[in-house]
Amino acid sequence: MKELRQSALQCLAESKVSEKTTGVAALQQAWQTGKICLDTNTNLSSDLLIPGRPAKPELVSPLQVEKRSMRTAEGRAALIHAITHIEFNAINLALDAIWRFADMPETYYSDWLKVAYEEAYHFSLLNDHLQTLDCQYGDFTGHNSLWEMVDKTKHDVLARMALVPRTMEARGLDAHLPLRNKLAQAGDLDAAKIMDIILRDEIGHVAIGNHWFNWLCAERNLEPISTFESLCKQYNAPKLRAPFNLEARRRAGFSEDEIIVLLA
Repeated sequence: MKELRQSALQCLAESKVSEKTTGVAALQQAWQTGKICLDTNTNLSSDLLIPGRPAKPELVSPLQVEKRSMRTAEGRAALIHAITHIEFNAINLALDAIWRFADMPETYYSDWLKVAYEEAYHFSLLNDHLQTLDCQYGDFTGHNSLWEMVDKTKHDVLARMALVPRTMEARGLDAHLPLRNKLAQAGDLDAAKIMDIILRDEIGHVAIGNHWFNWLCAERNLEPISTFESLCKQYNAPKLRAPFNLEARRRAGFSEDEIIVLLA
């Protein structure tokens, strides 16, 4: 019987997009049907090149990613491509959370497998939609900011939960409505519907990060708000700026005290 964390690592290292997404779906199916085991105790190591990614898109500075007018089909495609790239990286971050960190409860691993599966679904929806615009994933540039934070926090699961789902992905909750409205106003209602699906699921993904961050704080006898602020400084996390999607953040499990600090 295959083992979940080792299999997640192999999937993370896969560079072919179709193989990665089908591999994630197969892992989820195997887990749900009891056809794969889980070793939570072993600290895994790897000499595999991670994350596996295709030769394109070319990775550039965030300031160099193409920005085109939403009044053109190419401009809409560039925006959708940017979101598709985020979802591809999100598959990898979820897989990395599974294999890298030992000694967590079983539900931690099943939670992050669910995230990987849903991110792969989002990616497939967006990539299919790109093809209706006569392009595909890799036709525009992308940046690597999300994975850079994943790599920076690879030595501590607490830092990972604080700064990837609760910070980087929560920024996506804030950005969602303006992006969705731009696409709808440009007449791309199919893309807007996909964005609705993504928001629904991403609230759950941030909630998973919140749950495990607070669980780890309790395990280590740490106060969550001050710990989060300390980790943001230690890892030079991006500063969060308004406007915020407070409704989505509350649904994702941010406390009222955290909202007050956010708005201060």
